[in-house]
Amino acid sequence: MKNLKKLAKNIQDKTDKQLKNLSEDFYYPSLNTKKMGGENRWEIRINKHYRLTFEKINDEIILRTVGPHDVGLGIK
Repeated sequence: MKNLKKLAKNIQDKTDKQLKNLSEDFYYPSLNTKKMGGENRWEIRINKHYRLTFEKINDEIILRTVGPHDVGLGIK
């Protein structure tokens, strides 16, 4: 996920923490896991302003992008 390396260190660290939470519990409360448009697209919250999107196919998670809310959701 190329976008991650472009983010501030504290956001990278928080992303790592949230990915760990995701791997342990898909609906961990701080993730605020939400289904997006499309059959397998999901988003999780990194913090108030950053989101990570991914696809879930069976038990496999394919990371898509991470960034500011609208960028992370592919809006901007």
